[in-house]
Amino acid sequence: MEQSKSISMCTPNSVQVTHVFDIFGYSNHRGMGNEKFIRSGTFSVGGHDWSIRFYPDGYSTDKVEKDYISVYLELMSKGAKSTGMSASVHKTELRTFDPADLSRFAPQTSNFKKRGDVESAFLANDRLTIECIVTVIKDPHVTESKPFPKIEVPVPPSDIAEHIGKLLEDDEGFDVTFCVRRKTIGAHRSILAARSPVFKAELFGPMKEARTPRRVTIKDMQPGVFSALLHFIYTDSLPDGDKNTDMIQHLLVAADRYAMERLKLACQSILCENLNMDTVATTWALADQHSCDKLKDACLEYIACSNAMDAVVETQGYKNLKVADPSLIVDLLERTTKACSSSYIG
Repeated sequence: MEQSKSISMCTPNSVQVTHVFDIFGYSNHRGMGNEKFIRSGTFSVGGHDWSIRFYPDGYSTDKVEKDYISVYLELMSKGAKSTGMSASVHKTELRTFDPADLSRFAPQTSNFKKRGDVESAFLANDRLTIECIVTVIKDPHVTESKPFPKIEVPVPPSDIAEHIGKLLEDDEGFDVTFCVRRKTIGAHRSILAARSPVFKAELFGPMKEARTPRRVTIKDMQPGVFSALLHFIYTDSLPDGDKNTDMIQHLLVAADRYAMERLKLACQSILCENLNMDTVATTWALADQHSCDKLKDACLEYIACSNAMDAVVETQGYKNLKVADPSLIVDLLERTTKACSSSYIG
């Protein structure tokens, strides 16, 4: 099932302004009366008008609150969510201002600060400075949905076989030497051991020699076949031009000898594709000797489908096989021929 993905984003949308209200001649404003205030100039934040109200004698008739001054942030226009705070005295939480009622003021208390505390801490040269920071929170900005970007990074095919094969080609770093019919061939023990359990046992098992590099003599194998075996070990492929039937048959024997199942299957596949009357008998015997059941089946199917058993019996390969191994397998082939011939005559 094909799956798709889309994306949208939400970002906050706010405006913040700091307004400074300087009150000079502070002492002259004291005693102006309870609920009497001085208003700052109007300033704009987030598309709304605001002002600061300062009550030198407070905004309450309560005797307990008479010693307090009152300071308010007032919304002069339509409502908006906002925060108003003084940097050093008071901070309000996020709230809603509504010009239609008392909620247009912040903070919602007349006990802003005790007069004595304000005059001792913030009054300088008969001057009081009120700094109000107003933040208006607007509706967040949400983008339109769009398809999630699908970026495909092309990855080239694996080239590890090429790099490892170059180790063999460049004759560098060899730590084992093989002697194959007077020809010396170098290799890397770790690579051989990783690819073949037989090589691993020979090169790293209990019987390995302590010194390295070491020399190993390979018997009953041609140098070209051993080189092709090493090429497959390093590159996982057969050398170009070495796919004639004789070479592949020898390579299948080598693959079985060194327990390299993938190479063994590759050889069987090539032999199946190249079956003919001259090679089918020897290929069948090779398949039987090295437990290649599918290759054996392919040989018998080739003989049966082509009605070529009479011709096969006349080939030199079949005659050589009969001399070398006059076993029940050869007799079975002859009986198969007679059965096919009788069926054809009948």
